[in-house]
Amino acid sequence: MTGFSTGWQGPLRLADIVAAMSHALDMTEGLPAGHCLRCCWIGMRIGNTLELAEVERSHLYYTLLLKDAGCSSNAARLFELYGADDREIKRAFKQVDSDSFFQLGRFVLSHAGAGKAMHDRIHRLLDLAGHGETYAHELIATRCERGAEIVSQLGFDQSVADGVRHLDEHWNGQGKPFGLRGEAIPLHARVALLAQVVEVFHAAGGPSAAVNQVTRRSGSWFDPLLVQAFLSEQSRSGFWEGLVEQDLQQRVTGLEPQAHACDVDEQRLDRIAEAFARVVDAKSPYTFGHSNRVAAYAMAVARVLGLTELRQRWLYRAALLHDIGKLGVSNSILDKPGRLDEEEWAKVRLHANYSEQILSRLHVFEELARVAGAHHERLDGKGYPRGLSGGQITLETRIITVADIFDAITAERPYRGPIPLADALQIMDKERGTSIDDRCLDALIQVLPELEAGGLLNSPVGTG
Repeated sequence: MTGFSTGWQGPLRLADIVAAMSHALDMTEGLPAGHCLRCCWIGMRIGNTLELAEVERSHLYYTLLLKDAGCSSNAARLFELYGADDREIKRAFKQVDSDSFFQLGRFVLSHAGAGKAMHDRIHRLLDLAGHGETYAHELIATRCERGAEIVSQLGFDQSVADGVRHLDEHWNGQGKPFGLRGEAIPLHARVALLAQVVEVFHAAGGPSAAVNQVTRRSGSWFDPLLVQAFLSEQSRSGFWEGLVEQDLQQRVTGLEPQAHACDVDEQRLDRIAEAFARVVDAKSPYTFGHSNRVAAYAMAVARVLGLTELRQRWLYRAALLHDIGKLGVSNSILDKPGRLDEEEWAKVRLHANYSEQILSRLHVFEELARVAGAHHERLDGKGYPRGLSGGQITLETRIITVADIFDAITAERPYRGPIPLADALQIMDKERGTSIDDRCLDALIQVLPELEAGGLLNSPVGTG
C-alpha cells in the first residue's frame, strides 16, 4: 500500500478544516456528532437577525465552531473528582441550570462515584459538597483559558479567543470564571452559550424544550435581546430543519462570511495539526506531550529512511493527529490505575476507528486518515482496527507505529512508571517483523543520540 504521494489540488478553506475537526470536540464533550456544527447553524442565524457586520459575523462563526476547544483540559480532573466517566458527566451537566441549587445537588448525587462502593461515593459527595464551588471555578477556568490558547495558536483574532474564554459567563454575573455581567461579556460568547443550550435541549426534547429553557433563563443566563432574536429566528422556515445531519457540514461551511473566508497554506495546516495535538494530549496527564514526541520521533526516522519532503510533511501531521480518537474515550479508562478488563480494552481500541472517522471528514485528509487510523495494525495481521498485514500497511504508518510504541513504553503510565531506555529497546527488538518494521526500528535506534540532544527522551541513551 502506498503512503502520501501528492499535496492537495486547489484551495483548502479554513472553514472546511475547522468544521471537520469540530467533531473531535463533540466526542470529548460526550455529545452527538455535529453538536458544534449545529450550534454554529443556530448562532449564525441569530447573528443574521442582529445584522452584525461581516467581520463580527466571521468572529462569531469561529467562536461557535471552536467554543469547546479547551474541553479536554479538565477531563482528567473531572474523573479524579467524580470517579466516573468524564464524557457522561460533561454531557449531563450541559442540561443543568447552575443557578439552581436543587439541580446542582441532584446532579452531584447522581454522578459522584457512580458505580463505586458506598464509602467511595460518600467520600466524594462530602468533598464535592464542601469544595464544589472552588472545583467548579477551577474546572471552568482551566477549560476556558486552554480553549482561548488553542484558538490563538490556530491563528484566530483575539475576538474569537475572548469569545471562547468567556463562554460560561452569564448575563446576571453568576457565571464563571470571571463573573462578568451584562454587556461586559463579549457578544460572541453570549451568542455561543445561547446556541449551545438551544442545541442540547433540542437534541433532548425537541424545539419546545429548547424554547422553554431559553425563555426561562432570559435575564439570568442570557441577554434578553438575544433571547428575543432567537425566538424570532426559530419561528422562521427552515430553522429547526437545518439541524438535521444530512449535508450539515457542507451547509455550515457555507455560512462563513465570504468577505472574510480564508484559504489555508502549508504552514497554517501545520499549526492546525499542532493545535489539535495539544487538545488530544491535554486529555490525560499520562499523554502530555505524547503527540509531539511521536511526531518528532517519526520525523527523525523518516529522514533516515529518505522520505521526500512532501511525504515527511504529511507524516508529521498524521503523527500529531494519530491519537485524536482518544478524545472519544473516557478518562475512567485512560487513567485507570489498574489493568483494563476486556470491555475496557474494546473501548480503548475504538480510538483508532475514531481517529480515522474524524480525519476522513475532510477529503484532503483521506490519506492522512488511513495512515493515522492504522497505527495499531501489525505486520503479522494481529493488530486493529482492520487486521491489516504486511504490504497493506504503509511505510508512514509503520514509522508512526514504531514511534508510538517507543513513547508508550518509555513514558509513565497510570499502572507503572517509565521503562528505562535499554529495557524498552529490548522489548521492541522482540517485536521485529511482527508488530514493528525492522527498518523503522533500526532508524529509530540510529537517531536516539539526536533525540537525546534535543531533550526529547524520557531517559538518557545508554541507561538501563
